[in-house]
Amino acid sequence: MVKSFRNRNRRNFKWIYLFVLPTVIIFVLFYLVPILEVIVTSFMEWDGYNTATFKGIENYISLFSRNSFLLALRNFVLWALIAAIFHVGFGVLVAFIFYQKPRGWRFARTVFMIPNVISAAAWAIIYRFIFNNQFGILNQIMRIFNPDFNVNWFYSSPYAFWAVTFTWLFYAVIVTLIVHSELVNIPTEINEAAKIDGATGLQLIFKIQLPLCRNAIGTSIILSITSRITMYEQIALTTAGGPGDDTMSLSLLLVSSLMDYRYGFANAVGVIMLLLGVVVLLVINKTFKMNEALY
Repeated sequence: MVKSFRNRNRRNFKWIYLFVLPTVIIFVLFYLVPILEVIVTSFMEWDGYNTATFKGIENYISLFSRNSFLLALRNFVLWALIAAIFHVGFGVLVAFIFYQKPRGWRFARTVFMIPNVISAAAWAIIYRFIFNNQFGILNQIMRIFNPDFNVNWFYSSPYAFWAVTFTWLFYAVIVTLIVHSELVNIPTEINEAAKIDGATGLQLIFKIQLPLCRNAIGTSIILSITSRITMYEQIALTTAGGPGDDTMSLSLLLVSSLMDYRYGFANAVGVIMLLLGVVVLLVINKTFKMNEALY
């Protein structure tokens, strides 16, 4: 009987492999092969049209010797810290507020989500008007208190970095949705047992609910930091990487290299971006113990 059960399981596994096969083929063709091609061509001089010639690690040497690349790395580290602490923190705070269901929370949730459905490119254009020195609403408010206030936010250092940061900092609806969905899935028995044991509201949050949301928070941090790796529209449509290279990003450097037909160099930037994403994934997974069971 046991033998027949095993044989039946083996036959079922064959069907499983058959159904999984299309997904594997799509992954290989549209993900694995392009990634391998990017890695290989990053060691070549290639204009995207003519035959590529092997150049060894020259693209990487040239990349790490460029001040704009080093500034892009610095900006990424700063933006990653801001995203992990403030962006995700704000989204988690809003999720916990909605979870408590205060009066008017449904209306507040709708209002909170509306700005987040607007594209990053549209928000970049909107913020160009908000931060405009002549007629922007921010400077108009500042001049109420200081008539001589005069700052070109996107065009002067160090204000440009922070102006770009504010184009995405408080738009954390994805974080809120992920964490809120995790909160509502916490078994009610756990919350009720903690209350019976005398847990206060803050103790319930910090000792029960927040630890049980570590997977959701970790996922949110990964999504937020990797979004900073690929951040392009907010910078390209506001500062274009300036003033100087104060707001330079890796994606901006990659696109400018493609525009110059330096595909090998651009792919070297792409490999660095890929490695950063993998490092972020591994570090956050390890830090938040995301592979361990919650209950």
